[in-house]
Amino acid sequence: MSTIEKIQEEVLVEEAVGINNEIVLFNDDVNTFDHVIDTLIRVCSHTSEQAEQCAILVHYKGKCTVKTGDFDELKPQCTQLLEAGLSAEII
Repeated sequence: MSTIEKIQEEVLVEEAVGINNEIVLFNDDVNTFDHVIDTLIRVCSHTSEQAEQCAILVHYKGKCTVKTGDFDELKPQCTQLLEAGLSAEII
């Protein structure tokens, strides 16, 4: 394996590891559908359709991945979801 191939392989592995984080939103008995949808649109830049589908999945399945990406990118978004009263965590 040449040096160039090895470096390219290492970069690909690093890129793949960097995007393996997810914000998972959990169901609760407090927040309305409208609040969840509005918050996902504002914080996660969802379309209204995406936000509505996530809210429905959370309601019926108990949780839903609402955003994937690098931890440093997701951390402030997860914090904003929590500050809005939603139950979320980065996994």
